[in-house]
Amino acid sequence: MNLRHCLSFATVVAVSLVSLPQARAAEAAEMLNTAVDEVMAIAYDKQASAAPLAERVRPVLEKYFNFETITRRAIGPGWRQFSAEQKTTATHLFTDLVIRTYANRFEAGERPGITYSKAIVPDPARPALRELPTTIDYAGKKYAVTYRVEQAGDSWRIYDVIIEGVSMIANWRSQLDPIFQKGGAAAVITALEKNLSQEPAK
Repeated sequence: MNLRHCLSFATVVAVSLVSLPQARAAEAAEMLNTAVDEVMAIAYDKQASAAPLAERVRPVLEKYFNFETITRRAIGPGWRQFSAEQKTTATHLFTDLVIRTYANRFEAGERPGITYSKAIVPDPARPALRELPTTIDYAGKKYAVTYRVEQAGDSWRIYDVIIEGVSMIANWRSQLDPIFQKGGAAAVITALEKNLSQEPAK
């Protein structure tokens, strides 16, 4: 290979390495746009069925949220002490809880406006993670909502939502970690079951 070919090859490689993070960011943003559009279409469908909103949006949320990661991060270091069966049970319960909570945040009326900002790479050493900031405009007020996403294989999945600076995962961990410290995995599962048995708060 002569010098010209070497320089040409090096240029192609360099351009590819620069464009790869940009392509990943575009894919992550596209995933979020699609996910939000699908949820909004269901939540504000005036001819929707009488089924609870949580049931109607569940397939969409399960497609775009990584509930296994969400549950593991929400429980924290104690997750390593859960048995395989307890991990499965906790994930199912937490998935139900998150979907119910998410669906309960929607209110009848005007569909909110959403503005998407440029993706952020929080840690250059971990290019498979992105933060996608958005601004929600509803009833004359604006709310900052950031979605944390991770690349899983060929797709991107949401693993945390930060609303007005408050992380969903951090909020749940602050509640579940003390429970685990006192009663272990069984106590966490009991707490999740109790939470699901209660009427959701608006």
